[in-house]
Amino acid sequence: MFVTAAPKKATSVVLAAACALAVVAGCGSSDEPDPGPDGGLVSVTTMRGAFLQASEVGPTWAAPEESAAPAAQLVSFCGGTTTPPEVPPGAQLVAASLADEGQTGAQTLHQTALVYPDAASAQAGLALLRTVADQCRPSTEVPATVTSDRNEPAYTETAEVRDLDEGGWTGFVIVRHKKYEATHPGTADTAVAVLTSRNVVLVDTYAIYRLDNASASPNFEADWQKLVGSVVQRVG
Repeated sequence: MFVTAAPKKATSVVLAAACALAVVAGCGSSDEPDPGPDGGLVSVTTMRGAFLQASEVGPTWAAPEESAAPAAQLVSFCGGTTTPPEVPPGAQLVAASLADEGQTGAQTLHQTALVYPDAASAQAGLALLRTVADQCRPSTEVPATVTSDRNEPAYTETAEVRDLDEGGWTGFVIVRHKKYEATHPGTADTAVAVLTSRNVVLVDTYAIYRLDNASASPNFEADWQKLVGSVVQRVG
């Protein structure tokens, strides 16, 4: 099942994320979150304030219409038909989702923070999530799915796990590329960045979907890195 959005809007991610980084550098408002509360521990309030808002990512982005808080779960790491990993124990989860939807593609951004009582617990949480990532298959073929609420063509999806260091936050990123069968051309590129600093594990997921286009998004790599970088620099 495709989610639809205009791929030409993808450039808004680069521009707006760059502006967000400029704000962090000191040319924005004074109401940015405090990067070091309570003896160096990061609070839930700080993480919630560090998440990007729709207006900061781009003019066509919006938060989901439903007012209910996001479910206390993570996104799928390995893609394909795999289920999301369980949230490692001991953390308070805060999350925010954004989307840019159109007729020929879509972009989504899921920002999740696991806030632990101490740094050791955060490191343990990161280790558990890395164990899940290391089990991702390099390539998966999924047949077409037709149900009462889902209609998705067959596709092949690859997954690559890389070490990641972003602004002093360390961890890994899972980069996935999905390509649909030739009779239903389309692609989906997804980056799941999992990083820790102090008592927080950040799970930042950016995806871009393109319909009727067999080419991957040319700005995908730069876009997900700018989005992740914007959040971690706000926390410090």
